Amino acid sequence: MTRVGLLIVSHSARLAEGVVELAEQMARSVPLVAAGGADGGGLGTSFEKIMNGIAEADRGQGVVVLTDLGSAVMTAESVLEFLDDEQRSRVRLADAALVEGAVAAAVAAESGAGVDAVARAAEEAVPCAPMEEAPEVGEPAASAVVTLSNRAGLHARPAAVLAGRLSQLDAGITINGADAQSVMALMALGARNGEQLVVEASGPDAERAVNLVREQVERGFDDPA
Repeated sequence: MTRVGLLIVSHSARLAEGVVELAEQMARSVPLVAAGGADGGGLGTSFEKIMNGIAEADRGQGVVVLTDLGSAVMTAESVLEFLDDEQRSRVRLADAALVEGAVAAAVAAESGAGVDAVARAAEEAVPCAPMEEAPEVGEPAASAVVTLSNRAGLHARPAAVLAGRLSQLDAGITINGADAQSVMALMALGARNGEQLVVEASGPDAERAVNLVREQVERGFDDPA
């Protein structure tokens, strides 16, 4: 399955590459491209790097562009003006925090979301904002209590695995009261090795959702995808 690509634009080449490296841990099959630094290798942004980056990241499903500072936005907007109508229709410039937005967008893209949904996921990942309320599961149709056994606990990669897969199911599901379909909400739990996770779900896929969490925890989040 071809997925929406992400282009990370930063004034620093190393920063752009670092964000790509982090996002890759969440989304192994998403096209992720860094466009950092000026043409001469110093700090700045490059029209040519952004133009080439969009072409590289677009595999037919579109590209979401994330930037660090205002002048990077201006350069990206200039690039969009030079794209033809068909190319421009597949590109979204997200108004999002670079790191948090990239993580959220990567998870959404990995789950198969379209370009508009991926851009929206990036924009909704606001740092230091109150977490979204967990879905109302009412009387859970399925539940389980599982214990984290992997060394790192529910860190970024496991959170991405769970959120991405659970988002494809027709279920309202919480883990320790947090929205289990939100990577940011799961990461905010800070659940460590040896801690218990209370999983509750309702809806048509409730049983599948709980089983998915149980299986991933038992496997130590050794995701084969």
